[in-house]
Amino acid sequence: MTPTALEQLLDYTFSDRSLFELALTHRSFSEDHNERLELLGDSILSGSVTALLYKRFPRLSEGGLSRIRSNLVRESTLHEIAVALNLSSWLRLSDAEISAGGLVRPSILADAFEAVLGGVFLDGGFPPAERLVRRIYTPVLDTIDIRHFGKDPKTRLQELLQAKRVPVPTYRIVAIFDDEQPRRYESECVITSRGLRTTGIGPNRRVAEREAAHRMLSILETRTAA
Repeated sequence: MTPTALEQLLDYTFSDRSLFELALTHRSFSEDHNERLELLGDSILSGSVTALLYKRFPRLSEGGLSRIRSNLVRESTLHEIAVALNLSSWLRLSDAEISAGGLVRPSILADAFEAVLGGVFLDGGFPPAERLVRRIYTPVLDTIDIRHFGKDPKTRLQELLQAKRVPVPTYRIVAIFDDEQPRRYESECVITSRGLRTTGIGPNRRVAEREAAHRMLSILETRTAA
């Protein structure tokens, strides 16, 4: 049987074609859909990524492994993988769901990737499923900085300042945009000893503070590199 373009990208050809189709079937299309496969794939993905990280970074703490794994298996990362595999071209959705933007919705694409992984596991067992995960994630791990990957900007900023023996920054909300829907908050991040101030805007205090911290990090890292 000639493998499809998707199977060529996966480097795996399904023996059971019904599993291949099921993995790509959204609940809006049929009562027989991919949600159970998605659950299975989620477990396979988590275990495989954990094993990969465990072997790759033997000196990394449990907290470090957990931090990196969480970011590697989150929806936004899986969405990027699904886009790279062009899963939207293979998904089976109802016309209504397609009209509502389902083919580009991150959650649907991320779930579909997990379902495909679950399908590979049921069709060929754990070894090919693990190989697929390893092949997809190894290039990612080759490029990340494990010291910072997945860390909240506020945490990274605090660690950077503490390493330089600089007092930690202060945050406060400087504006709330009630006339906008949804409401938005503007937070400032101040490092008094350096005379630095940045602001960030987000749908809540936490996101706004993260954005302000991210901008402050950019300033400090640029100065360090100069």
